[in-house]
Amino acid sequence: MYLDYFEPPKDSPLGRLTLCASDDGLLSVEFSRGLFGTRREHPLLERCKAQLAEYFAGLRMVFDLPLAPVGTPFQQTVWGALGDVPYGETRSYGELAETLGKPTASRAVGMANGKNPLPIIVPCHRVVGANGRLTGYSGGLSRKEWLLAHEALHAKGRAH
Repeated sequence: MYLDYFEPPKDSPLGRLTLCASDDGLLSVEFSRGLFGTRREHPLLERCKAQLAEYFAGLRMVFDLPLAPVGTPFQQTVWGALGDVPYGETRSYGELAETLGKPTASRAVGMANGKNPLPIIVPCHRVVGANGRLTGYSGGLSRKEWLLAHEALHAKGRAH
């Protein structure tokens, strides 16, 4: 397993991010809380850091990285559907459940969304409550609000 950090303030306006990968792909992006491991550099982590920098600069709308998150088949399905929510837009948990052909599974979709190990890269921040209100986010609601505002600003006038 390979581990690296995406450092603030130069790199990340959301604080330090811990990036973890294997040779199969990116495993996780975590909002660091002071727990740090030993850095083990890998070309994939360098690509991820470059793409995150482009995203934060408003230059990247879609990530192009091999992903290898660990989860149940249902979680994997939900995480796959998150990538279909366009940059600068949101969907409710219910809308996402309907997209998956499981219209009564909004709570299960919410649980899977909350276990997404690749926030930002797999855009779980684009999922909101049925009334449009912001709901839980692994990095905290202030980060979710920032990500949505950032995307709304940069999505204006750009094709998805």
